[in-house]
Amino acid sequence: MKNTIIFLLCTLALQVGAQSVPTFEQVLSLRSVGSPTLSPDGKLVAFTGQATDWNENRFDTEIWISRDGKKPVQLTNTSKGSSTSPSFSPDGQWMAFMADRGNKTQIFVMRVEGGEARPATREEEAISGYEWHPSGNSFIFLKPEKEDKSKKEIEKRYGGFETDDREFNLSHLWQIDFKPDPLDPSELPCYEATDSLKARAGCIEWPKAKRLTEGKFTVTSFLTSPDGSKIAFNQQPDPLINSSLKSEISLLELASKKISSLVNNPSADGLEEWSPDSQELIYSTNLADTTSNFYMNSKVFSIKLADKTSRRLGKDFDENMSGFEWTSSGIYCTAWNKTKRPLYKIDASTGNVSIFQNSPDQIFGIAFSRAGDKLAFSGRNGDQLTEIFVTTTASGQPMKITDMTGQVSSWRVAQSEVISWKSKDGAVIEGVLHKPKNYDPSKKYPLLVVIHGGPTGIDTPTPVPVYVYPILQWLDKGCLVLRPNYRGSAGYGEKFRSLNVKNLGVGDAWDVLSGVDYLDKQGMIDKSKMGCMGWSQGGYISAFLTTTSDAFKAISVGAGISDWMTYYVSTDIHPFTRQYLKATPWSDEAIYKKTSPMNYINQAKTPTLIQHGEFDRRVPISNAYQLVQGLRDKGVKTELVIYKGFGHGINKPKERLAATWHNWQWFNKYVWGENVELPVGEKKK
Repeated sequence: MKNTIIFLLCTLALQVGAQSVPTFEQVLSLRSVGSPTLSPDGKLVAFTGQATDWNENRFDTEIWISRDGKKPVQLTNTSKGSSTSPSFSPDGQWMAFMADRGNKTQIFVMRVEGGEARPATREEEAISGYEWHPSGNSFIFLKPEKEDKSKKEIEKRYGGFETDDREFNLSHLWQIDFKPDPLDPSELPCYEATDSLKARAGCIEWPKAKRLTEGKFTVTSFLTSPDGSKIAFNQQPDPLINSSLKSEISLLELASKKISSLVNNPSADGLEEWSPDSQELIYSTNLADTTSNFYMNSKVFSIKLADKTSRRLGKDFDENMSGFEWTSSGIYCTAWNKTKRPLYKIDASTGNVSIFQNSPDQIFGIAFSRAGDKLAFSGRNGDQLTEIFVTTTASGQPMKITDMTGQVSSWRVAQSEVISWKSKDGAVIEGVLHKPKNYDPSKKYPLLVVIHGGPTGIDTPTPVPVYVYPILQWLDKGCLVLRPNYRGSAGYGEKFRSLNVKNLGVGDAWDVLSGVDYLDKQGMIDKSKMGCMGWSQGGYISAFLTTTSDAFKAISVGAGISDWMTYYVSTDIHPFTRQYLKATPWSDEAIYKKTSPMNYINQAKTPTLIQHGEFDRRVPISNAYQLVQGLRDKGVKTELVIYKGFGHGINKPKERLAATWHNWQWFNKYVWGENVELPVGEKKK
């Protein structure tokens, strides 16, 4: 009942006239859904639902289920942790999922009719991924190796230390039997005596997992063939993030335990999907290109196991495809197409790609029934929150089985439209413009620019933009909000994603400022009242703007890069910098200076809020300290807020609420001239 209560609370709001202006807490309490999966016969759809638990300061994920398109019901309810990765058994009678119920993350099973869940594994290590074996009699799962016992002995004598890029545990594949209705060993006596006495006492043991792979490599993902005879898996030398560029695909024969190499290109090779007859595999790769995989399209191939011949799929398709599902009727996937995300179908014989489903506007996770005649997916239109849909492949008429959007039916939400303009170099840039509900075209409005991360992210129309920026409340205050899809964003093709190579920050700033100029020429904005903000790559662009432009009255830099050399030597993804800047700091110092906000610190004037996670490895916190000190030295009004215990993102509701308030305070002060105090004490519901 806990989650149900939280779900109900999030629909309450402060009434203002006919519609409500939600509080920050109410926006952060919105429920969301995703990860749909279908039962083999297509009659049941399971999905995850996320709710906010303010008492435990976490976002809780549980599994919901709908039968024959009827109203979903909650299937799991974990008091302290989430339940994720739902998967139906091959006979459709069981639901498996992953959860940490006090013994690290394990596989649990329960009847689809409901009832108590029971563990299917009791491993000492946390399980990171699993699949039902097609027979339904076992699970294939992935877990890390046991901790090296010598580490504790070394620590006893020498204390704590770590050798860079040498401290990791490899992960390998295991298989464990599943018995639908076993006796519970904990309920039976077991005597340490003769075998005959054990048999008489009825002693049994929990199933023990059998190891499938071992060696000096780590398994990162795997897929079991539909006929159950083989497992294809991605392997790389170690689990370090940069080693993913050396990922290759191997094949395990379950009967013999023989492992053979299947795909091994110089760049990263990604396992995608099996053919229904278990004779082919889809994989993605950059072939021999090891210098541009961050922004170039991945190439998609199907390889025949018999002779290892490959054929290209979607050769002329100019975007990255993902979420592949191969059924008897064809191959399906999704991909961005500007701000829309259709479901595409690939002809298995020709490799040609065509749109199969384009309603709603954006389609995300997809799942098919065993026969391929029924389909479930998550998706939304520009005026919706993400919903779960079901349909048949024949009709193409999706039926919505959730009502997440109903949560905001009484709210004053963002009015969104997609606009476009030309940047300084002639590149056509799109962006999402949010207007207040009572927008008056005869007025000029303050403007706030919110920049997405990535750079290969994308912003799309939505009624409730979220994260740590109180966009709905600013719209209600009376402003416009522009979210530009600057060069490098996903959805606009490989050439567009390559436009900020050796031009990071510089070209991105052109795109933002030209968007501002476009709105000014339309007579829509008051240029004396403008602010800019963003997180990650959006934080970097905001930092670049705060040191190179005086267009804005206030800027907020969230987890942003301030100096590319500082970033390069301390980030966990060094290749990112080398690929975009085409150099190291030692081979081309000039390009690092040209694209670094700190190179322009003497020009800085704009009051700047800096927000950063204490333990950020992606954009280390040294970037925040460098920027704040430079701004202080120049006498620029600045403030640094560090969110304790967090990495690159703020993933707990209370700290996300704090970050939202900090942005509200900063921009209200410098754009609207208002001093806002941070509320203290519990807010009454």
